[in-house]
Amino acid sequence: MTATNRASGVLLSLACGDALGRPIEFRSAERIADQYGTVTEMLGGGTHRKPAGTVTDDTDLALCIARSLVESEAFDGQDIADRFREWYENGPFDIGMMTADAIRTYDRGASWRDAGHQVWQARSEGQNAGNGSVMRCAPHAIAFTDDPDTLVRVSRLSSAITHYDPRCTYGCAILNCTIAGYLRDADAPLETALKRVRDDTPDELINALRVVPDTIDAEQLNSTGYVVHTLQTALYDALTSDSAEEAIVTAVNRGQDTDTVGAVTGALAGARFGVESLPDRWLDTIDHREELERLSRALATTEIDPSI
Repeated sequence: MTATNRASGVLLSLACGDALGRPIEFRSAERIADQYGTVTEMLGGGTHRKPAGTVTDDTDLALCIARSLVESEAFDGQDIADRFREWYENGPFDIGMMTADAIRTYDRGASWRDAGHQVWQARSEGQNAGNGSVMRCAPHAIAFTDDPDTLVRVSRLSSAITHYDPRCTYGCAILNCTIAGYLRDADAPLETALKRVRDDTPDELINALRVVPDTIDAEQLNSTGYVVHTLQTALYDALTSDSAEEAIVTAVNRGQDTDTVGAVTGALAGARFGVESLPDRWLDTIDHREELERLSRALATTEIDPSI
């Protein structure tokens, strides 16, 4: 499998997971099963009342990052923050509270390095470690696949634009290093990612992820918007499935934060299985397919400046 094939799998699977989960976001697994059985097709209507294949802020913000990396040929935190602000000003139908607060703080004059920190300081435990940065961070994994030290730094800086909590910043680093491991076809990508950052990463996050997938009861998995839950569930589903399609379907039908858990699972499974593991009926339906393919190829083949 080629590197560009796996890279395309990352962004296209992210978007497929996002779009498959969007119509059933915030619903319980039991309600989904009662209404739809198992969701395997792109649905219209539902949450947000959008056409089938419509993506949410998960894909939109990943696109902002991917465009910035390709056009700047470097990590430029201010450019990414500017793109987030422009996107926000266009009135997206779905946006997380911490992301919105950070973008407004940036718009009021805070630097891109400080906006997320200010929002984080103002929030109490339980409201300060959402999954709004892990959902969008995968383009960095493609751009810096072969430079894990830079990938960790960039992942953390990019997260902190809106999500400063160490569980979020190191969550992005672990996720991206795992994706990059699959892009390189390396052995044990998750274990390698955890070893790389374990000295600095919050114990709660390390302890939640080091049991994946072999020593955790799947019945204990949760799909809330808490970053630790999202990563644990997405990693489990991506690592225990036989295709990207299976991983995404499993993740989305767990309910709760379906679009984001689907997107994160998709990015991982896309790196693991490649774009061929996605059904054409999904790819023919999702928003931004051509741009996602183009940006994936560009990220995989353009030399992105590692200096920060």
